[in-house]
Amino acid sequence: MTRRKKTRSLADKVTIRTGRRKDYKKWRHENPDQVTSSTRYTQKKRQQRKLQAARKIARQASGQPIAIHPEQRPDAGNGDNHHDGEPK
Repeated sequence: MTRRKKTRSLADKVTIRTGRRKDYKKWRHENPDQVTSSTRYTQKKRQQRKLQAARKIARQASGQPIAIHPEQRPDAGNGDNHHDGEPK
């Protein structure tokens, strides 16, 4: 007798007629109230999102600021700046 691998998959906890993936997908679609993520999974994902946000903020704070749209002075320029949508 072979041992079954331990899994946290919801598919293995559900007993339906054939056990085929197509049937499970159909069952899951018909019974959305019975299909929920485990608390362990949701806590893990929430923690991952917090870490990702913290890393992003740290990256933004440590990087050097660049002027993507620097303030343009009205006296500077040669008159070729047509950013208002009018053709030349």
